[in-house]
Amino acid sequence: MRSKSDKVFQALDEEERDLIQSIENDEWSEVPDVERFKEQAQRYAEATIRKDRRMNIRISERDLRNLKKRALEDGIPYQTMVSMILHKYLSGRFSEQKPEGA
Repeated sequence: MRSKSDKVFQALDEEERDLIQSIENDEWSEVPDVERFKEQAQRYAEATIRKDRRMNIRISERDLRNLKKRALEDGIPYQTMVSMILHKYLSGRFSEQKPEGA
């Protein structure tokens, strides 16, 4: 019979399992001045998450309808989806899908 932790471990991807294994093997060390590093990371996170600017764009009716449909399927507001797409694109984590047969 498998334990609960075995089930959780199986739900992890290969990279996550490798990270856990490296921690268990004591391959990690604490950064010098960890408190200063934590404060800096917190400031970066807050600056990244804060949405303090407004932008107006024109978009085709068809694209807006499809955007709203996709956002509804994902269970998020369409404005949030637009923001997520832009963020991924600008951070280099958004890859363009080529049409089949192209």
